[in-house]
Amino acid sequence: MSMVVNYGNKASITSLIVNGQKVVSGTDGAFTSVKVGSITYSSLQLKGKPILSSIPDGIQISRISYGDKELTINENWTFLKQKEGIKWRIERSFSKAVKVEEAAMPVINFDRINTWEGAYQGYGGIAWFYLFNEKLCTYGVHTRSSSFWNRKTNNGLNITVDAPDKEVAMKYTRTNEDQMAYTITVADQEMLPRLDSGTNRRRFIRKGTDVWAPFNISGGKSTQSLTFSYFDYQEKYGRGKLVGVNAGQVSAVLGTIARIGVIDSLHFGGNSWATPYGPICLHEQYIAQLGLGINDPNYLNGYKSCLDFYRDHAIKPDGRVYPRWAYTNEDAMPGQWNKEGFYEAQWGILMDSNPDLVTNVAELYDMTGDEKWVKTHQLSCEKALDWILKRDSNGNGLVEMMTDFTGQKHSSDWIDIIWASYENAFVNAKLYHALVKWAAVERLLHNTAKADQYEAFASKLKVSFNKPTSEGGFWDEEKKCYVHWRDKDNSIHGRNMVTPVNFMAIAYGICEDQTRQKLILDNIEAQMRHEKLFFWPLAMTSYTPAEGKEYQYPFPEYENGDLFLSWGALGVKAYANYNPAIAVKYVKNVLEQYGKDGLAYQRYGRLKQDGRGDDILSGNSLSIVGLYQAVYGVNPLYNRFYLDPHITPELAGTELKYNFRGQRLIINLDNDNYSISNKTFKVISPKSFGFNATANQLYYFNGSNPHAALQVTTDKPLTLKFNNWGQKKMEWEQSITKSSATPLAYLISELSSNTQYKISVNGRFLQKVSSNSKGELLVHYKALHLKEKINVDEE
Repeated sequence: MSMVVNYGNKASITSLIVNGQKVVSGTDGAFTSVKVGSITYSSLQLKGKPILSSIPDGIQISRISYGDKELTINENWTFLKQKEGIKWRIERSFSKAVKVEEAAMPVINFDRINTWEGAYQGYGGIAWFYLFNEKLCTYGVHTRSSSFWNRKTNNGLNITVDAPDKEVAMKYTRTNEDQMAYTITVADQEMLPRLDSGTNRRRFIRKGTDVWAPFNISGGKSTQSLTFSYFDYQEKYGRGKLVGVNAGQVSAVLGTIARIGVIDSLHFGGNSWATPYGPICLHEQYIAQLGLGINDPNYLNGYKSCLDFYRDHAIKPDGRVYPRWAYTNEDAMPGQWNKEGFYEAQWGILMDSNPDLVTNVAELYDMTGDEKWVKTHQLSCEKALDWILKRDSNGNGLVEMMTDFTGQKHSSDWIDIIWASYENAFVNAKLYHALVKWAAVERLLHNTAKADQYEAFASKLKVSFNKPTSEGGFWDEEKKCYVHWRDKDNSIHGRNMVTPVNFMAIAYGICEDQTRQKLILDNIEAQMRHEKLFFWPLAMTSYTPAEGKEYQYPFPEYENGDLFLSWGALGVKAYANYNPAIAVKYVKNVLEQYGKDGLAYQRYGRLKQDGRGDDILSGNSLSIVGLYQAVYGVNPLYNRFYLDPHITPELAGTELKYNFRGQRLIINLDNDNYSISNKTFKVISPKSFGFNATANQLYYFNGSNPHAALQVTTDKPLTLKFNNWGQKKMEWEQSITKSSATPLAYLISELSSNTQYKISVNGRFLQKVSSNSKGELLVHYKALHLKEKINVDEE
């Protein structure tokens, strides 16, 4: 990285070169400025000539002074060469307190709007310049770092701001000259959006640059530092060797589309920040799941802060969870919003927000393993669940909506202009999932009473859900699918194979009847082939005219039959366990569509399969997230990394790079041969397993068992290949790098208690050891050969 600083009658950075690519040039490349009223003062118009001084490892430019007779801004700039890049320290003082329209500290004008494809934010969101489709588009966020990147050049530039005890905001503008203007603002208080009047929540504006409201700056000195550092895009964000799919497209979808629902540091959702009214749906259970595919620690940490914000502001005192947030209140029921912007939707009481908030907390806990954090959500998640569980007035395990009859014309779930009422399978399926996930968390937090309560309700819900409609359940014997809802008078609605309902029933483990699974999945696939659809629609056939809003007809139209990609992870999971080739087919279809249009739509029409809608949903990436989770089998869990692949022959040979708890894992997927490794340890297995490692300990989990079956302690690199693991017989091969009597300590668990076992190495008897009352066996051993086969057999 190299930088040219100009000083004389102006002070600015006139050139910035990153890995041989000039990204900033010209006299106004980077400078500081202050706008007061309609007047802009900047370091491009100085009162006098600054002074240049040499200092160790850098330079200092002092007496940078600009303003007028009433207001003077004085600055000192220091540039230091550091190991990680260049540090730019700015000291600024104002001659008096003043209210400013804008204070750029600094603004950096990158040469072209396409110099960078986008910028990842410190909280895991993205400023994606693809969406800046006209001049004077401006997007503002609250963050302290921005990572600019370009996949074509492979260059990345990270800019981090250090401003102790100050608030930092950034904005990105496509200028009239088609440059990308990147402006950093440091203030005493959090920057407030200028629009809209009365709400002040809008982060993205068109035909303007003033995304932030005016604010006060006190007189006196302030200091901040910017650190510029280079990164290799592939090295930092590369996903490895993806066989059988377009790796570039997979990376692009998960690196852009999956992130665009992150509007700001405390606002994560599915609708992009470029949407005209900027909604966030809290009734979406897959926002944490997106993090599995995005695989950026910043996203996971950012979403923790977001869920803290939702916990504190989106839950009513009685436990009801507001389903939405937006820039404006135009989508809200009259008067049904709070000052933070959360509201009840005009279409009805969308009750899936209660279980979905809980699901997202539980799944984020799995991805981070942060027990201290999830503990802070225990009472709020219990409150959200308990509120909705009280909606089971008849005690059959199925909670009831706020409306009793379809004719009331109010919705109750994500499909928000279909009038699902009373007992809604869509909401109950989500509730089942949340109860199962949260009961596990309660048990880990040692609240067995709550865990038992939630598990019991989930079990009852599952039984009722699976009953035929004639017996009060949701299974339609005639249509061979689960229906969408039943009214209070027992009339059945949504018999049209609503795909999210049926996919959830299978993917969430409600429907374990393999005959029913086959009927549902085969019938859907047969119609998909018949219509030659590239993706699953919301419903395979039409709702009846009374079941939805008038403009949903004639079929297919919008939520009555169009293609919404947000349910892709569920579809992929449902098929991955049944026929993974079908799952992979739709993943590849979505990638092919990305190659055509960038998935830059809300949905796709059924008849022409054309992109529609004025929004881009982050859920358009969920089929690719499903590829990772259900096909590759990538499942980060609270105490381990669980690998459960369902790959097809065309995917064999895939090698994934994956971030997990501060480690970069390498995951190899071959037919019936899988492995996970970090820099020290490697585990190889022909079936699913769990992996965890610290500096000198390796943990192996057999199958989906949450308890470690084997713990190995060693200070040397070690590879274990498991051939057999049962309670009475275990066999594995170990490989070390040096045959110098490497000491190993094996702790084997999940055995028969107080039982004697025989240990053999390379077929030769080593010793007999008895397990303790907990079924544990401790073996100390020095490996003498590079490769050895270990057998443990119950006597």
